[in-house]
Amino acid sequence: MPKKSNNNPISQGWAAIASAALRVAFGFIWIGNAAFTWQSQFATNYVGYLHNAAEGQQAWSAWWFDMWIALVTPNVDLFVGLTRLAVTLLAVGLVLGFARKTLYLAGALFSLLIWSTAEGFGGPYAVGATNMGAAIAYVLIFIALMIGNSRSGTSPYSLDYLIEGRWPKWRRVAEWSRDTGQRTAQPIAWHLQATALLGIAIMAFFLVAGLHSSMNVRSATPKAAAEAVSPLTLAGNKVVTDARDAILPPLQEGDSVDVDVIVTDDTVAIAAGVDYQAWTFGGTVPGPVIRVRQGQTVNINFTNRGTMHHSVDFHAAITPASLDYIDIMPGESLKFSFEAKVAGAFLYHCGTAPALLHIGAGMYGAIIVDPIEPLPPADREYVLVQGEWYTQQVGENLMTNSYEKMLRATPDEVVFNGVAFQYRDQPLVAKTDENVRLYVVNAGPSLWSAFHVIGGIFDKVYLDGDPAHALSGISTQSVAPGAGVVMDISFPTAGEYVFVDHSMANAVRGAVGVIDVSSADGSPAPQPNILKAEPVEGASTTPVAASGPYVFDPERGASLYTTSCSACHQATGMGVPGAFPPLKDNSAVLDNDATRQIHAVLFGAQGGDIDGVSYPTIMPPFGSQLNDADIADIINHERSAWGNVARKITADDVKAVRDAGK
Repeated sequence: MPKKSNNNPISQGWAAIASAALRVAFGFIWIGNAAFTWQSQFATNYVGYLHNAAEGQQAWSAWWFDMWIALVTPNVDLFVGLTRLAVTLLAVGLVLGFARKTLYLAGALFSLLIWSTAEGFGGPYAVGATNMGAAIAYVLIFIALMIGNSRSGTSPYSLDYLIEGRWPKWRRVAEWSRDTGQRTAQPIAWHLQATALLGIAIMAFFLVAGLHSSMNVRSATPKAAAEAVSPLTLAGNKVVTDARDAILPPLQEGDSVDVDVIVTDDTVAIAAGVDYQAWTFGGTVPGPVIRVRQGQTVNINFTNRGTMHHSVDFHAAITPASLDYIDIMPGESLKFSFEAKVAGAFLYHCGTAPALLHIGAGMYGAIIVDPIEPLPPADREYVLVQGEWYTQQVGENLMTNSYEKMLRATPDEVVFNGVAFQYRDQPLVAKTDENVRLYVVNAGPSLWSAFHVIGGIFDKVYLDGDPAHALSGISTQSVAPGAGVVMDISFPTAGEYVFVDHSMANAVRGAVGVIDVSSADGSPAPQPNILKAEPVEGASTTPVAASGPYVFDPERGASLYTTSCSACHQATGMGVPGAFPPLKDNSAVLDNDATRQIHAVLFGAQGGDIDGVSYPTIMPPFGSQLNDADIADIINHERSAWGNVARKITADDVKAVRDAGK
C-alpha cells in the first residue's frame, strides 16, 4: 500500500509563513543586539564581559575563560570589530532571509560561543528567574529555524527565494534539504497573508519601540527589584512627626570627660514611615553628639554590641590609629584617651574596611570641641550632620544598605541628622536678631555639601573653630565629606528660612530644612507684598475668546502644550519625579469629569495629591494668559496623547469652571 503523502501545499504554505515570521521577529531582536554592539560602552566593557563571566567558574572550566581573556585583551579592537560585524550580518540576514542554511548554523555556533565566554557555565544569567542565558536560548531558536527550513520547502518570504530563481545552486547555502526537486511552498491567499503580516508588523513595532528599554533596564532579578524602590517613594506625602532634637548638648565640667561609644544593630527611621536596618553608635543615626572643651582629655570606652567587627575614628583626635582605631569583635571593648587640642566641629565614624559601607550604613556622629577662647555668645545652637542613605528594600517599608549604590555614589536620600525632610516638617526655631549658631558636619560618605540658608547670609563662618580665622559675609559654605564648619547667622525679619544643600539634587533627595523665625516681640510675620503688574499699553488684560463654535485642533493643542506645559510635565508627559506629576495615566486627566484638571490649568495648584503622591511644587495659573479654547486644546491634547484615552472637553466646559471660580 503506498505511503500517504504529507506534501499538502497549503500546509506547507502555513509552515513557510510561520517560519518566516519567527525568523523576522528574531531578526529584530538581533537588530537590538547589533545596535548595542555599536555603542561605545560595548567596546569599553568588552574585556569586562569576559572577566564577569569568568568569576566563580569551576576549575574544569576556568582554563577556557582564561584562554579567551588572554587572547582578546591584547587584541580587543579586532575582536570588537569582528563581533560588531558578525552580529550586524546576522541581524540583516535574518530580517531579509539571506543564506538561511549557512546563517542559522553560523548563528547557533556564534551564540554558543557567546554563551560559553561572556555568559559562562553555571549561571545565573541575564534573564533572571529562568536561570538560562539569552545566548543559549538563541541557540535553541536557531535550531528551530533549521528544522523549519528543512520541512517547509523553499520559502517565498525570503531573499533566498529570489536568488534561487536565478541561480538554483544557491540553495546549497540557503536550504537544508538536498532534494533539488523539493517543491516550493504554495503562497497563502493574500487576505490571509495580510493578517499574518499585520501580526509581524505589530510584533516588530513593539520590539523596536522597546529597544531603549531592553538596552537600559536592568535584568529582572530580585536584587535589581529591591534596589529600584526608593525610600522617598515609599514615604509618599507622609509627614515626619517626630524629628531628632538638633540642640547642641551642654559642656561637661572638669579636666577630663568620659564618653561611652556603644555599637548596636538597630532599625532607624530614614523617612516618614520608612525604616532602615542600620549599624549605629548608640542606637541612633547619627550617633550621639559629643561636646567637649579644647584642652579636655576625652576618655573613650568603645564597646561592640553589634554582630560584626567595628572600630571608631575621631577626627578631633591626634592619636596613633594603629593603637586606638583598631577593629574589635562583637562582645569586646576598647579604652583609649586623647586630648582635644583643636577646636571645631568634627566627624567621628567607623573606620573598619570598607569604611564606605560602615559609614553608609549609619556609623557616624559629630564631636564638637569648644575653643578655649570662647566664640561670641549664641542664643541658639544646632548641630546638623549631613549623611547619605544608599538603600535596597527588604520589607514593605524596611530598607537595608546597597553597597553597589555606595560605589556609584548614587544615594536615594541625602539627609540632615538621619531623616529626609524632618526639619522641613518639624522646623528649627529662632527669634529675630538672635545669633543662631549652626554646627554643620558632613559625614558623607561621598558627596560634598554646599550649605546655604535661603534668604540669609552667614555673619561669621569658623572653618577651624578659631575666632581669629573667622570669615564674614558668606552665602554658601562648602563642607567636604569628613569635614565640619561652624556658622553664625541672624534674621532681622520674621519668617521661614529654608536651609539646603545647594547641590540641588541633594536637596531633592531630602537635604532640606526650615528655621522658623518669629518676632522677638510676638508680632506676626509680615506678609508678601504682591502687587498687580501694570498692563502693557495697548495689550488686552483678558484672554480673547475664539470666534465660532469650538473644535479641537490637535496640532494647536500640541503646540500650546509645548510652549506652556512641557518644561515641567515633559514632552513625554512623564513629569519630574518629586516635583511635577506625570500626565500620562494620571487619574485626573483620565477622569470623565474634567473639572479638577480644568481648575488646575485655570487657577494653578500646589500640594495636591495625585494618585497617592503629593507634589509640593507650585503650578502657576494660566487663566489670565489663555482663552477658553486654548485651555480646551491643551487639556484635550493631554487627554489624547501618550496613550491616554479620555473624554474630550469644550471651550464651554472651561468657561463654566472659570465663571464658577471667579
